[in-house]
Amino acid sequence: MPQSEMKVVLVRHTLSPEEVVALGARLCYSRARVDDLLDRVSTKDQTDFVGRIMGMGHDSVLEHASFTFGIEGVSRVLLAQITRHRLASFSVQSQRYVSYESGFGYIVPPKIKALGAEAEAEFERQMDQLHQWYTQWQERLGTGEGGNEDARFVLPGACETRMMVTMNVRELRHFFSLRMCSRAQWEIRALANEMHRLCMEVAPALFANAGPGCLRGACPEGEKTCGKLLAVREERRRMLENLNEQQD
Repeated sequence: MPQSEMKVVLVRHTLSPEEVVALGARLCYSRARVDDLLDRVSTKDQTDFVGRIMGMGHDSVLEHASFTFGIEGVSRVLLAQITRHRLASFSVQSQRYVSYESGFGYIVPPKIKALGAEAEAEFERQMDQLHQWYTQWQERLGTGEGGNEDARFVLPGACETRMMVTMNVRELRHFFSLRMCSRAQWEIRALANEMHRLCMEVAPALFANAGPGCLRGACPEGEKTCGKLLAVREERRRMLENLNEQQD
């Protein structure tokens, strides 16, 4: 049974998301017709305007733009966390219809890998044992829908899953604020960082200050803060500098 590596693909996104957000905002404050506003936002860079709108807290207009990601090589542990973001849409590989007779991919936590080859081999043996129990139950229950449904109860949280996730920009920013924080669980933090990187390539004006709350003010974790506020802000500054250099 192979170890799995995370892969994230930006499948689709709203065409010209920054312009769409700007259009929604300008419509709220203008008597101009939609066609005129559309010409205005499409012929002029909207970066500063979008920044002002977000600074005002006018976040509802961010819901007009959405991003869809294809994600694989992540655990069912991560799935349990990401589906708590209820304003997102999910399509997830089914353990009811997808059978694992020949084995399942799984995620090895970094702390287990850090213990060395012996610990990693022990984890692999445990995954093999779980797969044996899974196939034993399939043999006893049958491999139809009912058999897979009940045999999967012995599958581990480490078992790999795949999904497609769609979020609008407002929900993405909320997701990033929680899951890019250094106190977030390592796997979903890695996923959030990669999703943010992909979003920045498309719409930097919408995501330049997205991320943990300490980018925009005091750490929201209070006494539980990691104490890395300055380092987090410096890392984002360098990222934006590199992005600007690439664009130049």
